[in-house]
Amino acid sequence: MKFLFQKFSPLKKVSFFILFFISLISLQSYASVDGKMMIKESKIVWEGSKVTGSHEGTVNLKSGFLVFKNGGLVGGEFILDMTSIVCTDLSGKGKASLENHLKNADFFDVNNYPTAELIILGAEKGGAEQEYTIKAEITIKEITQKIAFKAKIERKKARARLVIDRTLFGIIYKSGNFFKGLADKAIYDEFKIGIDLVF
Repeated sequence: MKFLFQKFSPLKKVSFFILFFISLISLQSYASVDGKMMIKESKIVWEGSKVTGSHEGTVNLKSGFLVFKNGGLVGGEFILDMTSIVCTDLSGKGKASLENHLKNADFFDVNNYPTAELIILGAEKGGAEQEYTIKAEITIKEITQKIAFKAKIERKKARARLVIDRTLFGIIYKSGNFFKGLADKAIYDEFKIGIDLVF
């Protein structure tokens, strides 16, 4: 290979390097994964509500990245560590009880389904330059559903707020749409996820 390259004229060598350089630039402008998440600096907050009140907490991001093309968001993938889910507005036995319940089969069944995943299928810029309408797929307990939400990305930070219907993933515990006569013991189907990422 070295012998063949030595046979090239100086002009051909220059042309070769120019072509190689242009190819690299073209690949970088097509798509680049330059949005790898900083796990410890990123934060995911959840909020679930019931007739008599609500609770909130956090869940850890296990891994994630964003994909950009020509400076615009085009994709990404995130994996959540469901075994890390905690409640932040309770303490003592109440906190431990709720966390254990969220981790058991009534809710996220983390022994069998330790992770959840979100994959960005596409992103369209909104009214403001940093705002996007994102189409994605979210997988919880090995059930995948499509979801759309708004996100804002600027200065190596991304922020989004999602509303998810838990019953679409087979989580029907104390849902008023599946069980009658729950009265004030009913838990609402939708829960909120606040995502603040640093990359």
